Amino acid sequence: MIAIKHRQENIFNLLCGTHEEWRFRILNDTDENDNNMLHVAGEIAPPSQLARISGTALQMQRELQWFKEVERIVPEWCKEYKNGNDETPYEVFSNSHEKLVKEGEKWMRDTASSFIIVGTLIITIMFAAAFTLPGGNAQDGFPNFLGKRSFMIFIISDAISFFAASTAVLMFLGILTSRFAQEDFLESLPKKLITGLSTLFISVAAMTVSFSASLLTILQDRWWAIIPIIMMGSIPVTIFVWLQFPFLVEIIISTYFTGRLFKRNMKPWL
Repeated sequence: MIAIKHRQENIFNLLCGTHEEWRFRILNDTDENDNNMLHVAGEIAPPSQLARISGTALQMQRELQWFKEVERIVPEWCKEYKNGNDETPYEVFSNSHEKLVKEGEKWMRDTASSFIIVGTLIITIMFAAAFTLPGGNAQDGFPNFLGKRSFMIFIISDAISFFAASTAVLMFLGILTSRFAQEDFLESLPKKLITGLSTLFISVAAMTVSFSASLLTILQDRWWAIIPIIMMGSIPVTIFVWLQFPFLVEIIISTYFTGRLFKRNMKPWL
């Protein structure tokens, strides 16, 4: 129980690898307040453990993962068993995590709102760029540089950036309109955030390509001007990716690779 209370996954994995008789005794044990193992998992983790995870929404997700993992291995009687305070494990979890849920909701809303602003700016720029083509149009209405490869790259990357940004904004709007129930922090909200961030990164990358192709189309072979401008234009994009990409990786690992935390196929050792 101490390992679960302090969220020590390595010790918990060792428990899963013990002999059935030993595991039966441990899983059916209760403490002085008549809490079983699932009650303990329902209590909020120590601040030192929560501080290891960035973002209150991801902290809530990790708490849910712990509770679900312990729920998976405990006997059925533990799930509805009431402790000394006449609370089931689910009631303990709900009461002890009420503040974390509110903080996670605020964190999610603030994060989604910030990225909506970025996505909206990209949509506006890419939409305007599609109707102000580099080189303008000829008298017959067709673009002057229609036959150039760099112009086709500009059009394609502009469309990709526009649609990817639109998808990102819709996903972030989906976060803002969510009900923010406790269960939503396990998969629903993180998956929306992953989709939104991924499409936003694609949009930013395509916008950079579109900008570079536009310069290449207009300036043609004047590389002495093209290269410095493209390099300077790539600086803010590179900073954005450098700052936010590790955050995206952390969410993906936390959502899709919980097997790295809980080793369900632990080989018996005792």
